[in-house]
Amino acid sequence: MEKRYETVFILTPVLSEDQAKEAAKKFEKILTDQGAKITHRENWGLKKLAYPIQKKTTGFYHLIEFTGKGTEIADLELAFKRDERVLRFLTIALEKHAAAWADKRRGKLSEGKVAKTTAAKAGA
Repeated sequence: MEKRYETVFILTPVLSEDQAKEAAKKFEKILTDQGAKITHRENWGLKKLAYPIQKKTTGFYHLIEFTGKGTEIADLELAFKRDERVLRFLTIALEKHAAAWADKRRGKLSEGKVAKTTAAKAGA
């Protein structure tokens, strides 16, 4: 049976925007090569860290939601540990309430984007 998972990782801020996107694609490819299905991805961009990590105060945040058997997580986390661009990572299994909240949050994000673009067109 496949379960839903969510992984968030923080990349070093010394990367360019393109390098950060390339690193995120690398981790997505590791998942898909192992048979996982990517259901959602978000690039949260450069954010301030709560505390310094490796003398860095900011980092590129990325979120990937996927479904899989769970065996692909070991390979993903090994890749996170080996990649010096990754400051921190966390992967969790989404139980039904967390999955419902993630779906609701995603719906609000898309509604917010639609409202912003509609407002921008109305003002133009």
